[in-house]
Amino acid sequence: MQEGVEGLLRDKTRPPGKAPLPAETVRRVLDLALGPPPGEATHWTGRMLSRAADVSLRSVQRILEAHQLAPHRIRTFKLSNDAKFADKLKDIVGLYVDPPAHAVVLSVDEKSQIQALDRTQPGLPMKKGRAGTMTHDYKRNGTTTLFAALNVLDGQVIGRNMQRHRHQEFIRFLNAVEAEVPAGKLIHAILDNYATHKHPKVRDWLASHPRWTFHFTPTSASWLNAVEGFFAKLTRRRLKRGVFRSVVDLQAAINRFVEETNADPKPFVWTADPDKIIAAVRRGHQTLDLIH
Repeated sequence: MQEGVEGLLRDKTRPPGKAPLPAETVRRVLDLALGPPPGEATHWTGRMLSRAADVSLRSVQRILEAHQLAPHRIRTFKLSNDAKFADKLKDIVGLYVDPPAHAVVLSVDEKSQIQALDRTQPGLPMKKGRAGTMTHDYKRNGTTTLFAALNVLDGQVIGRNMQRHRHQEFIRFLNAVEAEVPAGKLIHAILDNYATHKHPKVRDWLASHPRWTFHFTPTSASWLNAVEGFFAKLTRRRLKRGVFRSVVDLQAAINRFVEETNADPKPFVWTADPDKIIAAVRRGHQTLDLIH
């Protein structure tokens, strides 16, 4: 009132209603969060940190958020120990980015032990305010294995369901792919290091089919195989919530999904920089070496 309208509009700086936490308290919370948890716990929780640092839970949460720490989360990883990691990576990425002329690039793998699961009770549909429901328990009605070859150039998938995933079934699948790829086209197949793919009889088959070339991913790097993306989409969109009363029902559903994929295929596009991947793997190994 003394300063009039000008004082009201200026809105002078006022002290906060609650004093901020001292820097020593913030440092104590961070030191605890970055250190080992007490007792037999595997990780810190917000309430554990709150009790140990003698501050409120909300204060702990604000400190962790400000420093981008999340003790309750964990990410899995596996670094490849393949001595030829860089060479194999560049070879496969080269096929994705600049495929050879007059050739077909196929990403080949199998999704084994797909279970035909039937729910013990029917689920309820989604409605306003409630998600769809599904029983947590199930009945097992057998398994199947899907052999798949993804054409990275046009997104088409060649798929075959088989009861087992031995070298005999793999050779049968290779023969099926051989029959579908037009004559005169070279075939570059990208595979992981599963023993079936390197069986002596498979190598004999490869020697008798000169237009085929196998390119193996580095060990512990199956994510490099493009068909894994198709398997992930199959699991999310068709298998995870599916109800299958027999293996025949499961195989029919998988075949329909493959047909839908081929009706509107999407070419595989590689976007990651292989040099950055190699550098990241090297940094990971250097960090592990320091820990050990």
